[in-house]
Amino acid sequence: MDPYYSGGPAAPDAGEYRGGVGLDAEDDDPTIAGSRAAQAHTAGVLPLWGNSQTLNLNPLILTNIQGSPYYKTSLATLRTHTEIVDEIYYKVDHLEPWERGSRKTSGQTGMCGGVRGVGAGGIVSSAYCLLFKLASVKLTRKQLFSILDHCDSPYIRGIGFMYIRYSQPPSDFWDWFSPYLNDMEEIDVKAGGGKVMTIGSMVRTFMERLEWFDTRFPRIPVTVQKQIADELIPIGNDTKRHDFEPVCAPEGSQPRSRSLDRNRGEKEHRRQRSSSRSRVDHKQKKHKKKESRRSKSRNRSRSRSPYSRESRERSRLKSKKKRRHRSRSKERY
Repeated sequence: MDPYYSGGPAAPDAGEYRGGVGLDAEDDDPTIAGSRAAQAHTAGVLPLWGNSQTLNLNPLILTNIQGSPYYKTSLATLRTHTEIVDEIYYKVDHLEPWERGSRKTSGQTGMCGGVRGVGAGGIVSSAYCLLFKLASVKLTRKQLFSILDHCDSPYIRGIGFMYIRYSQPPSDFWDWFSPYLNDMEEIDVKAGGGKVMTIGSMVRTFMERLEWFDTRFPRIPVTVQKQIADELIPIGNDTKRHDFEPVCAPEGSQPRSRSLDRNRGEKEHRRQRSSSRSRVDHKQKKHKKKESRRSKSRNRSRSRSPYSRESRERSRLKSKKKRRHRSRSKERY
């Protein structure tokens, strides 16, 4: 029987219907404005620090993201953070802002240099497109923690940490990043491969450096930077490695003895001294070669000059012949 017939029975217990869809189902959908799920989501949303419209991204990168066909077509249908996480799993294989070989900055200097991000653009990476897409979803703290602790792909976690670096207050960085400083999961952050680092090393780099490949992170206030540096001191120098080495020693490894460290330091010192001596010897040899070339060229020029010994001898003989000729001509006349 039709429930909308005036004389018919009331609607079923599942709730009223609107266009064939139950209102309870609408209330459970966070993408529908005004629903209970949307209101609960809005109540727990993390506020964005800085410019919420641009996510504090470099203007050149932001322009290329907004003009990217991938962002305008493929990502336009994604509305929840789970859909974006699935897209990261299938599409992201590095964390650079540009795809490999799409941006050339070799001939640019000054304000058009690579790190400044001002010169000619390139093909923006899918990682940064999805990072910017996460800002439109307005993540909650619980959703962001689920991304940071995701077990399917390290790139899902990497984009989560980059989201914090771009969108959260610098004063909260230590609370977000410190639990992951000893995380040993490896991630290759370079386009095309070649720069493998641990999650802990990457997180420390985010807190200590502004440069990230061909772009820069938002600046950290000096007072906050000093507080972070003071917090990192007790952790030790093993985590302070930006050459993409593991943050700490693997479990089960034996502690190093002081004698081994001392011997290693002495060997390193001797190697540096020998290398410096070899550099000095190389410079001396180079200087000697230059001097020998100069002396040879000087001797050649002297031999060609009109004031050489042979030329002087020839001129003396000519003048002597001329004098004889003059004396004979005088005797005749």
